[in-house]
Amino acid sequence: MGNCCNGRCRVVDVPQAQRVRVDYELIESLIRPDSTVLDVGCGDGELLARLTADKHICGKGIELNESLVLGCVCRGLAIIQRDIDRELSSYGDQSFDYVILSQTLQTIKDPERVFKELLRVGRKVIVSFPNFAHWRCRLQLLFGGRSPVTRQLPFRWHNSPNIHFLSLKDFDEFCRRIGAVVEKRIPLVETSLSPIRFGANLLAEQAVYVTSRGMIDGRT
Repeated sequence: MGNCCNGRCRVVDVPQAQRVRVDYELIESLIRPDSTVLDVGCGDGELLARLTADKHICGKGIELNESLVLGCVCRGLAIIQRDIDRELSSYGDQSFDYVILSQTLQTIKDPERVFKELLRVGRKVIVSFPNFAHWRCRLQLLFGGRSPVTRQLPFRWHNSPNIHFLSLKDFDEFCRRIGAVVEKRIPLVETSLSPIRFGANLLAEQAVYVTSRGMIDGRT
């Protein structure tokens, strides 16, 4: 495996917050076998590798971080190093059965433009994100007066890749406003795959949504 990158393959140091990903198993369960998949912001390629092995998908990934791209290539994954804020136009309409945006939405500079592009490129877009309205975040803001640090939001304000802080209600409203169809809404806590039934905006640490293109900018 080391020869694939001229001896430069190495174990990528992935932060603990990225290693514990309860959303991966859920996302995998939502993907049909033998599908075409684009994983946007694919990180170290763990999800793509799992989908390739378990669901026999034809998968591609987009990642900006060079060391993570190198690690993906060493795993035999088809990866493009690209800034998703700038370029998705090279893909045609409905190019993929699924587009995955996992724990990446909150890091994108222009999420509305990018999300509309993902809805154009994929028949379904599966997105997961941390819930900034979780009760731990609320308590830390209320009683501590500081930016929250939680299992799903583990970074300090000065070194966080997150530039948008959204709740489930925010994303629901976002989808309505841009005309996206929410096919599934699955609120989760970090330690369980069982979805939360009540009080999701308060109790969910993260959420997984399955969305598709509805009436975007007056077009279907």
